Amino acid sequence: MTAGDRPAVIGIVGGSGIYGMAGLEDMEWRAIDTPWGAPSDQVLFGRLGETRLVFLPRHGRGHRLAPAGINYRANIDALKRAGCTDIVSISACGSFREDLPPGSFVIADQFIDRTIAREKSFFGNGLVAHVSMAHPTCRRLGPALAAAARDAGIAVREGGTYLAMEGPQFSSLAESRLYRSWGCDVIGMTNMPEAKLAREAELCYASVAMVTDFDCWHPEHDHVEVAAVIKVLLDNAEKAKRLIAGFAPGMARRPACCAFGCDRALDNALITAPEARDPAMIARLDAVAGRVLGA
Repeated sequence: MTAGDRPAVIGIVGGSGIYGMAGLEDMEWRAIDTPWGAPSDQVLFGRLGETRLVFLPRHGRGHRLAPAGINYRANIDALKRAGCTDIVSISACGSFREDLPPGSFVIADQFIDRTIAREKSFFGNGLVAHVSMAHPTCRRLGPALAAAARDAGIAVREGGTYLAMEGPQFSSLAESRLYRSWGCDVIGMTNMPEAKLAREAELCYASVAMVTDFDCWHPEHDHVEVAAVIKVLLDNAEKAKRLIAGFAPGMARRPACCAFGCDRALDNALITAPEARDPAMIARLDAVAGRVLGA
């Protein structure tokens, strides 16, 4: 089989409220070991029609893991080892815009990373790499997801800036006003460093941000109540499952090679000279960067 014939395997990273995928055929939960430690949970393999799907609950089933406690490197590595070619990230978020009320979806295509306590790269001393994040999401996945959302009757905005905060606390009023002044559209706690690591792993990545609240900038929503958020979150989770059910079948026959180069992100990213590369790092990167390292 040539690279051009390689079928799509869609990885779904389920955020708050999404801990499984109903409707899959041939379902099987499997444990995957990674050199970066344990991922959030076992991985669910299955298919929708002709499209193979791999599902990983970001917070673990039962929502055991806080945003900063997630092993993002292990999650992305596990999905790459599972054969994923593309990742759809689904996550809850707050809105900074009146025209993005609770219940609406945003296909985010830009990020501002304000996280401070997370491992953000597979690379480092012994093997240095710098990938481009100018366009941090895949520009073929986003439009396909937006179209599937519209077909499912979901209010969706295609394109937007996601502010990634450390959490687990919600924003102060001053922070919320600051992020609005920056032109951000939504705020969440999990898409970074997830998107950066997906790029390093040469995986097409798209973000579906599901609005649960207006954050605290809104005069009628000056504090975020968890009970209200959960109510909207559960409704959003059902919408997300409809979205994936409509999106996945069309991916079975999409071109294997990404026209925007997501699957070749490391072509010009490795800086360390081959003779100076740490063999232990090369071994650790067998799944993530094996294409360019020959691992």
